[in-house]
Amino acid sequence: MRLDKYLAETAQCTRSEAKALLAKGRVTVNGAVCKKGDTQLKEADTVAVDGKALAYRQFVYLMLNKPEGVVSASTDKRDTTVVDLVGDAYPRRELFPAGRLDKTSTGFVLLTDDGGFAHDILAPRRHVSKTYTVVIDTPLTEEMKAGFAAGVTLADGTALSPAEASALTPDGLTVRVLLRQGVYHQIKRMFGVYGAGVNALHRDAIGGLALDESLAPGQWRELTADEVAKITTG
Repeated sequence: MRLDKYLAETAQCTRSEAKALLAKGRVTVNGAVCKKGDTQLKEADTVAVDGKALAYRQFVYLMLNKPEGVVSASTDKRDTTVVDLVGDAYPRRELFPAGRLDKTSTGFVLLTDDGGFAHDILAPRRHVSKTYTVVIDTPLTEEMKAGFAAGVTLADGTALSPAEASALTPDGLTVRVLLRQGVYHQIKRMFGVYGAGVNALHRDAIGGLALDESLAPGQWRELTADEVAKITTG
């Protein structure tokens, strides 16, 4: 990889900013100042800026706590998107949400630039689970639980995979739902089969990785390699 490209991706700067760093002698390769952006790096080379070593990452994985009113998209002409919340922290990355939450829903959204990983965790054959806290307007019934477990058939005839529903509060209005499938407005449509409306929906976990409770709505952080691995275990 060329040095200027490496700098742009690891130091999260533009190519012109990378060239400025090189011209000012702030970049070293294996301890020696290097000002040539077209220098071809070898895997074992160590690159540093102002004495601080850089680590190359092929992909970025972010956990974001989506607030209500934000859309799960990379760009939108009218509304704020989940990618907008990250701002310019990753100017050289083409981030996108791996999976969607409705505009009115909240909780865990995974942002990444790893298309292969996103495809794998969203593929029906992988059955990566997603866990939600849902507030409904009528108490959860045994009929609903049994229907979810058997696989709900939606009003349009779509037959869904089995899911899990359990009450989190004595009144049965706050419910935990676990899905291993992703269909448009799935939870709202599932409860709609039983005449129940959804007042609020919050995604708590993707696979075996739960949303970090320290993240306020709109906040995000990078995932560790171990956390990324947990996504595929649930």
